[in-house]
Amino acid sequence: MNNKKKESEKKEKKLGETGPKFKFPLLYIGLALFIYLLITTYLLHQPQKGEEIAYSKFKEFVAQKKVANLIMTPEHISGELKGISWTELYPGKEIPPGKPQAPEQFITIRVEDPDLVNQLESFGIAYSGGIEAKSPWGDLIFWGALLVVPLVIWMVVLRRINPARDMMQIGKSKAKVYVENKTGTAFADVAGCDEAKEELEEVVDFLKEPQRFTSIGGHIPKGILLVGPPGTGKTLLARAVAGEAGVAFLSMSGSDFIEMFVGVGAARVRDLFQQAEKLAPCIIFIDEIDALGKVRSAAPMPGGHEEREHTLQQLLVEMDGFDTKKGVIILAATNRPEVLDPALLRPGRFDRHVVVDRPDIKGREAILKVHTRLMKMGKDVELSVIAARTPGFAGADLANLANEAALLAARRRKKTIGMAEFEEAIDRIIAGLQKRSRVINPKEKKIVAYHESGHAVVAASLPGTDKVHRVSIIPRGVAALGYTLQLPTEDRYLMTYSELMTKLAVLLGGRAAEDLIFKERSTGAANDLERATDIAEKIVKEYGMSERLGPMVFDSTNREQFLTGMFQPPFRKYSEKTAQMIDEEITHLIKDTYERVYKLLEEKRERLERLAKLLCDQEVVEKEELEDILSGKA
Repeated sequence: MNNKKKESEKKEKKLGETGPKFKFPLLYIGLALFIYLLITTYLLHQPQKGEEIAYSKFKEFVAQKKVANLIMTPEHISGELKGISWTELYPGKEIPPGKPQAPEQFITIRVEDPDLVNQLESFGIAYSGGIEAKSPWGDLIFWGALLVVPLVIWMVVLRRINPARDMMQIGKSKAKVYVENKTGTAFADVAGCDEAKEELEEVVDFLKEPQRFTSIGGHIPKGILLVGPPGTGKTLLARAVAGEAGVAFLSMSGSDFIEMFVGVGAARVRDLFQQAEKLAPCIIFIDEIDALGKVRSAAPMPGGHEEREHTLQQLLVEMDGFDTKKGVIILAATNRPEVLDPALLRPGRFDRHVVVDRPDIKGREAILKVHTRLMKMGKDVELSVIAARTPGFAGADLANLANEAALLAARRRKKTIGMAEFEEAIDRIIAGLQKRSRVINPKEKKIVAYHESGHAVVAASLPGTDKVHRVSIIPRGVAALGYTLQLPTEDRYLMTYSELMTKLAVLLGGRAAEDLIFKERSTGAANDLERATDIAEKIVKEYGMSERLGPMVFDSTNREQFLTGMFQPPFRKYSEKTAQMIDEEITHLIKDTYERVYKLLEEKRERLERLAKLLCDQEVVEKEELEDILSGKA
């Protein structure tokens, strides 16, 4: 065990880091030496200066014969002062502290004065010529600084942006390497996708005991593609496989292969597989592979598309060239399988496709248990109820829900997270943030109250609908002035014609209530009408449920696009006469349903008005009060 641990530590030190370790500090050392040389040379070759005086004062001292041993250069005159006091040198100024004696040396800037030499000779003052002190390193330092400093700045800035973009490392793989079980994830951290976990457990068994499969002539699939909507846990599953198997895990995104330089993507693919062979047994994980593996077009455009295709071709070659007996397995994840190249998905490359779908009610409850196991939960929290209230939520949504509930409890200074916080977090995620500060005038508030009451009354009056859990007229999100929340009792995977028509009726209940009470229509039903039209259109065109048109599909989208690469604009496969019949049938469905809903609300008008008035008073009506009003008990 100790030897194995030491070997893993050596591997981690050797391959877990990318790029030379001491290159970046050496750059700073070289820069510091260059600055030191520059400053030292400058200080050593500075001309020795005395007290700097004006040229007029110098001419005055010449006339008084109080200067001697002059050195005259093209730019300066320097020499000695004889018998000069501070008051004589600077009349009216106090002696500076620390300088009780008058200066013995002076320097002044030379002015064009042809008579100066004659005056010095007439007064018998000794003088000599000189040359300005100039560093022999000056030109070298100047040109060196001109070339070296911009280069150093460019290297520092480029490495600060991304160290892997160093010119010597541009073709190297940018994969993050996790050695052995250091992904920090196991199957216990993954819930809600039991079928996908079972598929991947076979990979773990192969990595732990490869001889069990190879001894009978079998081999593990080369590549496994995880397919599913965003947030369902595809990346988490891949990390859990590496954590359970105890092998190295090389993680890379599909976009990491593509660079601005031609040929870099293919070079990184080659380097990734070379690195994997050194670390074998290991797992290569490519996240968002659709960024790399999109279907190749028949006539690629020059530039970025051609470079991406070269990278994809190199990946295909590398997947063909290695043997799974070495213990290298490729995992990839995507939420867009329809855009992937068919050559990438053929047997021998990505042999197995594992669907990681949104969890069902039991899966959501299991996911909530994982995300709340370290939280302080109140006694009133029922995860089964929360799971029932969150149909369609993926694992990432449920993690966000638990976190939002914890933040709400902390904001309210509670010691535990209660059911009220989870309820508020669900409403916040589904409908948006409450906007109690938004001022709505009484007329609009009344319209919204009757609109939402219309939805609730219709939903409670028709069979086969989900129970109404809450009605609110508090504005939420960007444009929602109110909402009616129905709580499904179970997950549904298909719907009957009667259930679709009931759903259509509930959507039209808000507009019908406005018509019935105010005899006038508002823009508040715009989203309801859009969704209702969409359902009616699908009933006729996609589901083949129209009595007049029969069991036929008239959908304008091409459903044969999966893995074909033929992304053509929508086109119509039927005549103008059929199109007219489709339009008439959609109009008939909506109008007929609207009339039925209007008559239903006329019959239930008393309940409609009672609920609307209660909403105007308290803005939110919960389940218990709703049941009493909608059943006619209250």
